[in-house]
Amino acid sequence: MQDDLDRLAAYVISGMRVAVPVDYGGVPMALTRRLIARGGARDLHLICVPTGGLQVDMLIGAGLVATVETSAVSLGEAGGAPRFNDAVRSGEVRMLDATCPAIHAGLLAAQKAVPFMPMRGLLGSDVQAYREDWKVIDNPLAEDADPIVLIPAIHPDVAVFHAPMADRAGNVWIGRRRELAAMAYAARTALVTVERIVETDLMADETTAAGTLPALYVTDIAQAERGAWPHGLWGTYDPDSAELRRYAAAAKTAAGFAEYMAETKSETAP
Repeated sequence: MQDDLDRLAAYVISGMRVAVPVDYGGVPMALTRRLIARGGARDLHLICVPTGGLQVDMLIGAGLVATVETSAVSLGEAGGAPRFNDAVRSGEVRMLDATCPAIHAGLLAAQKAVPFMPMRGLLGSDVQAYREDWKVIDNPLAEDADPIVLIPAIHPDVAVFHAPMADRAGNVWIGRRRELAAMAYAARTALVTVERIVETDLMADETTAAGTLPALYVTDIAQAERGAWPHGLWGTYDPDSAELRRYAAAAKTAAGFAEYMAETKSETAP
């Protein structure tokens, strides 16, 4: 498994724009730990779809991140994301505030090969005021003044996520997690870790086809059992809340973070 994860990690190089999923949506923690262990990919621009958590916090703590584009970063019930919070306060990382709909709109624009997607709800907000790349124009189809915000297409260099299974042809079952498909459609490269590889054709079975991401949009796959731990994976296992709390307590300081990471070098849960 380690060789397979190393193969996937090698796709990610310094300066890339990396799309990562929300905490309940298949976070590739085994791959994240391999990226950190390798240490070669730095100055990453993380695009959280649409929020981030432990994965983002770890990558920042390891010094691999230059920019975070997100609606929020936290550890949920375990509290704030300590390495993220410290990095934003110190200016170590550049923060691009967004909203959940804006992130999805940017990915949708990329999927449809158009330069932007219009939105209304951002007008007059503090978020819109601080995003110079979001443009406000008058609706060209309206007779009267009708301002609208244009969200530029978001083109990740790579999207990474974890899913329950893939088949030998490279099709990946994502169930109802359609945001994972949006990430893969928009990205130039999609890297997926899965719990298991199945022999059946997921696209040929009516019970799985609707929830399957076709291999056309998947660049490479690696098997990683319990690869989302300590996050959970829908229909497979629950989050390890005690481990998330342990991380939150340890990572309050840089020294505590380093000690935690040294103690948890394995790619998957015990």
